[in-house]
Amino acid sequence: MRVEQISVFLENKAGRLFEVTRILAESGINIRALSLADTSDFGILRLIVNDNERAKEVLRQQGFTVGKTEVVAVEVTDQPGGLHRILEILFKANVNVEYMYAFVHQSGSNAVIIFRFDNLDEALKILAENNVTVIEGKKLYSM
Repeated sequence: MRVEQISVFLENKAGRLFEVTRILAESGINIRALSLADTSDFGILRLIVNDNERAKEVLRQQGFTVGKTEVVAVEVTDQPGGLHRILEILFKANVNVEYMYAFVHQSGSNAVIIFRFDNLDEALKILAENNVTVIEGKKLYSM
């Protein structure tokens, strides 16, 4: 159960993030989750949106470099130790987390964390063996 994430490469200068959000807003694309990492010269904006193909198309039309990456959305108990439990399972199986970020939604008892693993297939297998809820892309995009 993989989720498609788009990555947008941005020059690290004022207004570039504004441009991306303007383009997406004008195109009716809803941002569901995001992460922004930067260096002194450029940034990588990682997005989960409700329409990946349209988002990639409109951003490329405006000159942005856009890539796609497969990530995993994991339901985590929203209480102290919830994330630790998932990370412990992954650690014991020697699965490396390259990066992660939160997906915010109103649910009540669970949070959703987006994970990028160095070995996606192994991570999915380990999560399934440990009865961890992985959310499919179609459901995530509409949350």
